[in-house]
Amino acid sequence: MGVEQPDLAVEGETKEEVEVTEPPLYRVFLHNDDFTPRAFVVAVLVAVFHKPEAEAAALMWQAHHHGIALCGIYPLELAETRIARAHEAARESGFPLRFTLEEDRP
Repeated sequence: MGVEQPDLAVEGETKEEVEVTEPPLYRVFLHNDDFTPRAFVVAVLVAVFHKPEAEAAALMWQAHHHGIALCGIYPLELAETRIARAHEAARESGFPLRFTLEEDRP
């Protein structure tokens, strides 16, 4: 008493190949400022960008000495979300910490 399953293949029909393209990626940069405490910057990089503490500290120092540091390369929505969370945390604490993004070009 089994239920027959219909055959979904149609004679002469070929499967279309679907080309899957990766979403464009964006670079997220940390900018140095003279007001945000270094420990706060490291904490944001750990909490929001999921960086290990040693890497977060290295990024903070790079931004401190060079004015800017690359925090990571992400799909647009993820980049925007992380930047928004970092800016929100900074504003709530009264700091002008700033991140920006730009399209990652090969």
